[in-house]
Formats: sequence, structure tokens, C-alpha cells
Amino acid sequence: MEGRDVSVGRLRFSATETRDLAVAWLVLGVAFAIFFAGGGDRFLGAVQRGEGVTLVVVSLLTAGVAFLLHELAHKVVAIHFGQVAEFRADYGMLFLAVMSALIGFLFAAPGAVHHRGMLTERQHGLIALAGPVTNVILAVVSLPIAVAGSALGSDFLVQIGLYGILINLLLAAFNMIPFGPLDGRTVIGWSKVVWTLVFFPVAAVAFVVLFGSNVL
Repeated sequence: MEGRDVSVGRLRFSATETRDLAVAWLVLGVAFAIFFAGGGDRFLGAVQRGEGVTLVVVSLLTAGVAFLLHELAHKVVAIHFGQVAEFRADYGMLFLAVMSALIGFLFAAPGAVHHRGMLTERQHGLIALAGPVTNVILAVVSLPIAVAGSALGSDFLVQIGLYGILINLLLAAFNMIPFGPLDGRTVIGWSKVVWTLVFFPVAAVAFVVLFGSNVL
């Protein structure tokens, strides 16, 4: 039996798209949990110590949400411009994400939102920009979560906040690189000024957070 389409306001998700989003979110959650632990052996050790579930939950709520809302932002803006837009997972790349995490590094390209219809260069640029900007917003939202966790003595909230800041900044900066299929190539093709104003500040802050903290 085929699944049913899901509608949320103006957004419509086909059964295939809903499945792909759910699978990508879950697989990325597991992949990042393994990566956070330091590889397959260390993740297995964390599971044996009873810490595996916490790692996966933290991963789903940080890396998973960062990915999910990044892709949904592309879809929302594309639909705003009259496009037919759907996310499709890349199952080969999801498999690679888990395999790379097992050996201690992570390469994640879980899929993309595909859209069709007539667009101007500006509209193409805004659709591409929506994903990285969403990640910047999520990084900002993660800061008070980390502060609240520290004030309350909650290691769980601190982890959510710190990983949320770092992962979203890295995801935004990486996707703004003007190369290949990344969002940055489309944005810089539309406006070099907009690309510069977004990429360099985000990349600089991501660099400081990455090398000035011991989150990873």
C-alpha cells in the first residue's frame, strides 16, 4: 500500500518525499552520532556505557534538524516563486555518510530539493540562499540553549546548544562555497555582493568557533 501525501499549510509533501526526508534525517542522525563519538569503535563503546541513545538524540536534534530545515527552506522559497519542488534523498551518499563516520570522518551529501519552472537569476539565487541563511538562524537560536543549559547544569542542553551552533555554522559556510552543486555557486552567479556579505562573516565565525572551542 502506498503512503498518503501530507500537507502543511501551503506545503505539500508526497509520500516519496516524506519517506526520503525521514530516512535522510534518521541516517544522518546515526552518522553524526558515530562521528561525534569519534568513529565506530568509540561509538560502540558509548553504546556499551549506555550513552549511545543520548548521542543519537543529540545528533538528530542538531545535525538532523540543521539538514532538514536547510532543505525545507529551499522548498519553501521555491514554492513561493511558483515552483514544483520536492526533496529526494541520495541513498548512495547516505550510505557513504555512515561508512565514513565509522572510520572517524564524515562526508554528508544526503540529497537535494529539486524544482522545476521558469525562474529569474535572482529567484534562483534566493532559493539557494535560503538554506544557508536558515542554518545561520538556527546557530543563533542554539546560543541561548547552550547558555540555559549551563545555567541549569544540564549537560544535555549544553550539548544541544554547542553542537547546534557549530554544525549550523559549518553547514552554512560549506554550502556557500561557490563550487559544483553547492548553494554558493548559484548565489555568486546572481550577486557577488550578497555572496560576499554572507560567506565571509559566516566562514570567519565558523572558523573561530571550530578552532576556538573543544566541541568536536
